[in-house]
Amino acid sequence: MRLPRWIKLTLFFAAMLAIGGAGGYVYSLFSDLPDISKLEGFNPIESSIVYSSDGRVLSEFYVERRTYIPYYKIPIRIKQAFIAIEDRRFYSHHGIDFFGILRAIYKDIRAQGMVEGGSTITQQLAKMLFLKPEKSIKRKIKEAIISIQLEKRYTKEEILGMYLNQIYFGTRAYGIDAAASTYFGKSADQLTVSEIALIAGLQKAPSAYSPFKRPEKAMARRELVLKKMLDDEFITQPEYEKARLEPLPVKPFFRKFEAPYFVESLRQQLEELYPDIYTGGYRIHSTVDSGMQKAAEEAVANGITAINKRVKPGVQAALIAIDIRNGHIKALVGGTDFWETQFNRATMAVRQPGSAFKPFVYATALEKGMNEESTIVDGPISFPGGKAGKSWSPKNYDGKYHGAVTLKTALALSLNTATVRLASQVGIRDVVDTAARSGIKSHIDPFLSAALGAADVTPLELTAAYMAFATGKKIEPLYYSRLTSRDGFVIEEVESPAQEVFSDKTVAQMKGMLRAVVEHGTAASAREIRRMVYGKTGTTNNFSDAWFIGFDDSLVVGVWVGRDNHIPIGSKEAGARTALPIWIDFMKKIDARPNAKHQ
Repeated sequence: MRLPRWIKLTLFFAAMLAIGGAGGYVYSLFSDLPDISKLEGFNPIESSIVYSSDGRVLSEFYVERRTYIPYYKIPIRIKQAFIAIEDRRFYSHHGIDFFGILRAIYKDIRAQGMVEGGSTITQQLAKMLFLKPEKSIKRKIKEAIISIQLEKRYTKEEILGMYLNQIYFGTRAYGIDAAASTYFGKSADQLTVSEIALIAGLQKAPSAYSPFKRPEKAMARRELVLKKMLDDEFITQPEYEKARLEPLPVKPFFRKFEAPYFVESLRQQLEELYPDIYTGGYRIHSTVDSGMQKAAEEAVANGITAINKRVKPGVQAALIAIDIRNGHIKALVGGTDFWETQFNRATMAVRQPGSAFKPFVYATALEKGMNEESTIVDGPISFPGGKAGKSWSPKNYDGKYHGAVTLKTALALSLNTATVRLASQVGIRDVVDTAARSGIKSHIDPFLSAALGAADVTPLELTAAYMAFATGKKIEPLYYSRLTSRDGFVIEEVESPAQEVFSDKTVAQMKGMLRAVVEHGTAASAREIRRMVYGKTGTTNNFSDAWFIGFDDSLVVGVWVGRDNHIPIGSKEAGARTALPIWIDFMKKIDARPNAKHQ
């Protein structure tokens, strides 16, 4: 039977439209496929890790908590566990497991619901890396096409490595190493069979199988993984029996955030220099020494506990220890409890240094040709005040005067009138310049009251400035010494160039004068330290700020004590009574460490 011409034409055009539609559909699938060659430099989002100078992990900076492991370093048992539970034919298929799909369909029909998926590990990787989490035929076809491309371009081990580094395991853990750390507090290469099985079971639904939220389901899921590993002969019967009896973890092992005030200051500094610090997988080698940091935190805690027994609670403290050889910050405490208040008193609090500023007056005098045995009169003195007809008459702490005294004695006894008279002779502007050259960054007005510390500075800058008395040089404090990539390539090595401030002669005399403060001056209790130490106490008029800044041949250490609201600490709570004991406690603690060395 011959069809009429119009029917033939209709069928022809319909066929063309169908072919065109199919072609268009196929074209739409291929036209926006991703370029998988971009995976050649596969670098997933990774945490940046902060290390102490002695190699301990202090903290992580991350958006997704992940530590990348090259595929060749991933333990074989981990690979076997994921293959057993997710893709038993992984090494035999080419991206799509048709037998697995048919098996999943059969099981789903029997169960009258979705009980098993048919996606291979390669398909799951394709979906994680390139596709949106939508449910559609188009996405499934794209997933299959990308999977085949991945299998052609990469080895099975490379695909498995990318997959294990990309998976989200719940509890903010991305990748197998972060999962090991979060759930068990260890690295991936330290996991037991039981621990591996639990983590492998999480991939399907981290929240549903969380051992912290649903331990019964987590236990059942772990049992299933172990059974599959046994069936595939990845583990032995004794290993299976032992693993299934191990307890589940009861709480996550979030990375300890050690040296919090230090780490937060470091983070703020790095964030400006490296905007990708949260995702770039940097290895940050900080300057802080974990042993010294612990000693600093304990010394501050002990000191505040003792002070609170004498005065109204609410006193804060800061401690900074800096290596005088290179400016490395070895310990930094910015308050009594970072988790209660993140205000960093070491770096952000601007406080009057009191008598702790006086050494800059004496150093200026030495630089102008005087020496430690030169004399200055300690007696009543007045200067024009800020208002017409008013005068300023500084007085000594105890109200007594000593007449003509040497510069060494005047500094050792912290004589106010002698110091102001000396500042007037050498020029207060030159004193302010000496402080600035030493490292004081805060603005100081050139008024004679500044000689007694009536200007605001931070504990960090004052402590750093004392390095000039120890070495004659100004060195900018450093938070980190080296920054490397995740692969170990050095991105930045940091050094702080030393700038000459004082002559060797001035340094020798300043050390002699600051030693006199310890031997028979206001810091006599520091003689408890059985070696040569030097330093100066500081107290403001109303006892709202107490200081001690001191150094030995390796470290300069500064301690400040006060209240955030500038209310007095308490009656007679001077630097020698309030700040110096914390300093002494810290110095003793670092000396007591096994094989202690002031690095």
